[in-house]
Amino acid sequence: MPSIKPVVYWRPGCPFCTRLITGLDEAGVAYDQVNIWDSPDGAAFVRSVADGNETVPTVLLGDVAHVNPSPQFVIDAVR
Repeated sequence: MPSIKPVVYWRPGCPFCTRLITGLDEAGVAYDQVNIWDSPDGAAFVRSVADGNETVPTVLLGDVAHVNPSPQFVIDAVR
């Protein structure tokens, strides 16, 4: 079964984003990143799954979005 490559929606200065990205990096998990301040489409996606808010980190795993998941949740989901 192929693993899922998460897409991490984040923004600069977000401590929760830093925690998630650091955890994924330390675990050796490959992921794509979308800075919602640089991507209007990314910001719109986050608002669409976070009750109109730009809550980050938001992680897309396959076709399911998770708002502010723990690093361990994402690591477990991709393994």
